Amino acid sequence: MERNIIMQTEHLKVTGMTCSGCTSTVTHALNAVSGVSDVKVSLPAGEATVQYDERLTSPEQLKSAVKGAGYGVEATNTAQKPQAKGCCCG
Repeated sequence: MERNIIMQTEHLKVTGMTCSGCTSTVTHALNAVSGVSDVKVSLPAGEATVQYDERLTSPEQLKSAVKGAGYGVEATNTAQKPQAKGCCCG
């Protein structure tokens, strides 16, 4: 009998990425975490979207993997986007 696995989605705001090499590094770091099934990293948005099995990992472990790769990270709430800052995001 196959178990139903409910995947969770975590959106991480990743700081310090400057090129496609950075997105590749973050992608590999997150894919190395047990329980991660899918990773999408956006350089322009500075975000990583991770699907994972909450029985095998946690948002804290995902953040730790990004930090271990040398980048800053914080969780974002999908219902609320961070407030725009600066002159270009009026």
